[in-house]
Order: sequence, then C-alpha cells, then structure tokens
Amino acid sequence: MSLLGQADPLLDPNFEPEVLWFALSPLLALVGGALFLMVAGALTPKWPKGLYAFGSATVAGAAGTLAIFNWDDISDRGPQTLVAGALAFDTFAMWSTIVITSAVLLVSLLTDQFIRDTPNDGPEIYALYLVAAAGGIVMASANDLIVLFLGLETLSLALYVLAASSRRSDSSAESGLKYFVLGSFASAFFLYGIAMVYGGTGTTNIGEMVAAIGNTPPGDNDALVLAGIALLIVGLGFKVAAAPFHVWTPDVYQGAPSPVTAFMASAGKAAAFGAVIRVLISGLPGFRDDWQPIIVVLAVLSLTVGSVLAVVQTNVKRMLAYSSVSHAGFLLVGVEAAAYTAGEVDQGLGVSSVQLYLLLYSVLVIGSFGVVTVVAGHADANLGSFKGLAKRKPMLAIAFTIFLLAQAGVPFTSGFVAKFGVIQAAVSEKSYALAIIAMVAAVIAAFLYLRIMVSMWLHDADDDAPALSVPVSAGVAIVLAAAFTLAVGVYPSWLIDLADSIQLVK
Repeated sequence: MSLLGQADPLLDPNFEPEVLWFALSPLLALVGGALFLMVAGALTPKWPKGLYAFGSATVAGAAGTLAIFNWDDISDRGPQTLVAGALAFDTFAMWSTIVITSAVLLVSLLTDQFIRDTPNDGPEIYALYLVAAAGGIVMASANDLIVLFLGLETLSLALYVLAASSRRSDSSAESGLKYFVLGSFASAFFLYGIAMVYGGTGTTNIGEMVAAIGNTPPGDNDALVLAGIALLIVGLGFKVAAAPFHVWTPDVYQGAPSPVTAFMASAGKAAAFGAVIRVLISGLPGFRDDWQPIIVVLAVLSLTVGSVLAVVQTNVKRMLAYSSVSHAGFLLVGVEAAAYTAGEVDQGLGVSSVQLYLLLYSVLVIGSFGVVTVVAGHADANLGSFKGLAKRKPMLAIAFTIFLLAQAGVPFTSGFVAKFGVIQAAVSEKSYALAIIAMVAAVIAAFLYLRIMVSMWLHDADDDAPALSVPVSAGVAIVLAAAFTLAVGVYPSWLIDLADSIQLVK
C-alpha cells in the first residue's frame, strides 16, 4: 500500500505499464543513435571525414523534430505521465528536449574539425554527446526522484569522460578528475537528499509527494523533508554552477576541450535547471516558504561572485566560466519568482522566463565557445589570442561581438530578451531587491565583455600570431548561432509567446 492508502500498481506482479513509444521517441532516437555510432564505428573502416559529426547532428536534429511533434500532441491531449508515472510528458519536457538536442547539433559541428587528426578522431565523442543528451532529457522530464538521479548520473558520467577526453592535454585530464571527484560528492548529497525526502513523504514520485505533503499534518516529518531539501539543493547547486558550489567551474571549463565546454555550459545547464524546477516547483511547493530564501541567497551570491571574479580573469575560457556562474544567478532569479506560484494553477512568469533564458543562453554560449575553438584551437585561450582579431578575421570578430553583447544583455540581442524576462518575472512578484541586484550585476559583467571586444577591435595582433582558418562545419555553427541571437533580439514575440505556453504536468 502507498502512503495515500491506495494499492501500488508497481507491486502487482501482473501489472504492465502502458508505454507510449512515440512519446519516448526523442529519447529512443538519441540512445539508438549513440549505439549505432559505437557499433558501426567499431565494425566498419574509418568513416570519411565529417561523417561522424554529421551523423550525430542528424540524430540530434531528428530527436528535436520528434519533440516538436510531441509538443503538438500535448497541446491537443494535454500533459500526462509516462511509464507508470516515471516520466512527465508535458511541454516543459519537450522544450528542454529541444534546447538540449539543439545544443548537441551545434556542438557536433564545432567538434568535427577540432578532433580531426587527433587520437579522438572517431565516433566515441559524438556517442557521448548523445548519451549525455539522453541523460539530460531524463533529468528535465523525470516525474520521480530516482529516475531523475539516473538521468543525472548518465549525464554526469558522460561529461566526466568528455572533460578528460583530450589525450594529449594534461589540463584536460586534470579537469576531468576534478569534475569527477567534486561531482561524486554532489551526487552523494543529492542521493542522500532523496532518501530523506522519501523518509518524510513515503514516496519518491513527484506527483505523489505533493499529495503526501498536503495530507500530512504540519510538523510530522517536516525535519526530514527540510533536511532532504537542503541536500537536494546542494546537489543541484553544483550541477547548475551556482555559487558557492561553483568552485569546479573555472578549472573544468578551462581544461576541457572547448567544444565540450560549450556542451557543458549549454546542455548541462539546461538539464540541471530543468531538474531544479521539477524538484522544487513541481514536487515541493508545500515547502516553498522554506526553500525560497535559499534560492535568493544562491542567486545573490552567483550574481556577485560570477560578475566580479570574471572581470579579473585573463583567460577567456575562465572569463566565460565565471560568466556562466553569473548567468546561473539570473536563472535563479527566475526560479525565485516561480516559487511564489509553485503548486498553483497560474504558474506566473517564472518558469517560462527560465526556459526562455536557457534556450537563448545555450545558443549564444555555444557560439561564444565556437569562436574560442577557432581562435585558440588546442592552445590556451588567453586574452592576447584575440588581439587584432577584427583585422585577421573580421567576420569572426563580428560574430564574437554579437555573442558578447548578447551576454551583456544589450538590446536587439537575445541576451536582452533573456535577462529582461527573468527580471520582469521578479518584478511581477515584487522581488524588487533581487531585480535591482541582477541589473547591477549585469552592468558589472559588461566590463568583462568590453575587455574582450577592446582586445579584438582596438589592439593589433602579435607579430607571431598564427594564421586563422575557419572550418566549414564550425563556421556553419557560429553563423547559425549568431543569426538566431540577432533574430530573436529583433523579433522576440513569437518565441516569448511559445515560452509562455509551457506547462508542467500536475
């Protein structure tokens, strides 16, 4: 029997959960694509150059297209759960799927030339992208904490290997080891938090948690649930790179191969924030008065630490790493706004603003690291590497300028739309102080992006600066990201309306 006095169907030996295969098709496409790449890559001669990347991008594009078809089905039939309540089938999950698969598509194009003629030139990296994407989608779609943990570990293990995948680089091996050790601690905190929440509610199913908390008299098992919430926030705080759990971010971002860093900053963050919203907004609205102040503290710390420490860096990848911490702070501003309406019919602007931010940030951060990949290659991406880029490769400098202005939140770029959305959500819930702190942090962070632009446009290149060539696949990824960043900045209404239609399964 469950805590609610109803027979648990999972305990019935004759119970067979209905599986809606088309609803699971994006996940099946990613897993199937990863298996095909590994098996076919092992059993056939080396494929022509670019074909592994093309295969990975095609699988990701197909999975994203299937998610769009699923979105249409959800709009017609309404959200529901899948596989005996293990996964949520709602527009929130489909939006996260589209964000993550788009990241895989763009990063696969960036990776193609980067790993050519290296020991990594094979299907393994691309298969790991697809596996990590499947884990991230499970995180964002999970309707059960155990399932969410399985998705988290699938994503994390793939990222650990990807971070350490550059066999010729000691810094890559070091970043993978650091990420693995610290990530293991974070996973342990998260798992222990699940155990405590289960002890307090009697279930790990997110939908049943809401009912269990609502039917339990105040004070009964509250301590267990609150302790579990604290541990869950620690584990998720690490995954989203929120201060003070951000200590791994600069070292891992700097040491990992640049395309992998782009993938961590986009797909990894999208999956982690999907899990944050599933756990806190969907599963624990009854305790929002307890966890909301923690989110406020994390948001303020992330905005402050990320903006201030980014300014003093000289390595561009470390700059973007601390910038990622600051962006996590902006996203937490949206989560804090969503807390006010957690569990209510009208979910407000918080959830949609976070999801919109994740999509826009994912595209522009991949574009940013795409430029870093082309300019620095396998070398250290110091600020001096970008001196005189406007004279050496003017179109590349223009693209990077677009991405940097977007990260600063300048109008007519997608970054402005993203930051305006989360600040508007905070103001709509009268979180004025947090909105002001976010705006001040955006002003401080703008200095960081100006430093890079000054180096590109106003400094001359060093005499020994190597000649630059832009690979076709990387150029396509950068152009797509830049075009999307500008298009959404100039005409954002269609995407905002789409984000406003995002709903979580109840």
